[in-house]
Amino acid sequence: MDGTLLILILGAIVFLGAVGLVIIGLQSPKDEDPLGKRLAEFADSGQIATLEQIELSQPFMQRVVYPVARSLGSLVLKFAPQNAIQNLTVKLERAGNPGNIEPTMFFAFRFFGLGLGLIFFFLSRVAPAGSFMIDKWPLFALFTSLFGFFMPDLLLSSRIQRRQKEIRNAMPDALDLLTICVEAGLGFDASMAKVYEKWENELGRAFGRVIREIQLGKVRREALRDMSDRLGVSEMTSFIAAVIQSEQLGVSMAHVLRIQADQMRVKRRQRAEEEAHKAPIKMLMPMALLIFPSICIILMTPAVILLIKNSAGVR
Repeated sequence: MDGTLLILILGAIVFLGAVGLVIIGLQSPKDEDPLGKRLAEFADSGQIATLEQIELSQPFMQRVVYPVARSLGSLVLKFAPQNAIQNLTVKLERAGNPGNIEPTMFFAFRFFGLGLGLIFFFLSRVAPAGSFMIDKWPLFALFTSLFGFFMPDLLLSSRIQRRQKEIRNAMPDALDLLTICVEAGLGFDASMAKVYEKWENELGRAFGRVIREIQLGKVRREALRDMSDRLGVSEMTSFIAAVIQSEQLGVSMAHVLRIQADQMRVKRRQRAEEEAHKAPIKMLMPMALLIFPSICIILMTPAVILLIKNSAGVR
């Protein structure tokens, strides 16, 4: 096998491995605590965990990848604009901070993907003439750099959209439960705690964080506003504003919650109708590119075969 071809294959494997590490880092569950789980196992068995056992109990991402990413990210942050760091912090919060990734690690992942493209470009410069697809290596290096640099940001934006959609869809039912709890005599904080206990979704976890912040001494109004900023959902912003206003004016909380629940339910129905109206337009391209050509092939193939046979018979 040509040596340059082997280098290209190894480079592709490294690139795919880097992409896999980024995806695993962004999609790893936030609430999972393998270290705490392992320590609990040692406590149940009565054994004393050594420092080496504690370190080895951590996943490979936390033991090896994250420390290297933090070091590289810290170097990158020294030259990054403060605005970009703040925007990235907001994005990570709105995505639910997947895998507890810090801004330093996220920047490191992006520049690591960019560095892979530079490695391919360097190999294209030093490879001997006549190597396998040597003329395509610079183009492949450019594609690798762009893909590796922008792919983490695209994954993060996609996760933000999925999380916000899940929160929007869960809000009407959550507000119904809040209304029932408040009408039953519970306070608003206790009602949010009930939602957190009953539902294991993004909205329930957001309410749980608010409850913990209030227990630590933060004012409820500030905790609710911080939750609104973290989620970045317009429906949640209007709901929090209505709750704070009702608290200031002394309006019945149950009445406000019922009105908000009705409004959220109407908005959810309108979003479903909007998606249904978009469905024919989204189906147009697959039908034009995939279904119609297949139908034409099925209908015209017998006629073409018959025409070929007749032409051969005439000759």
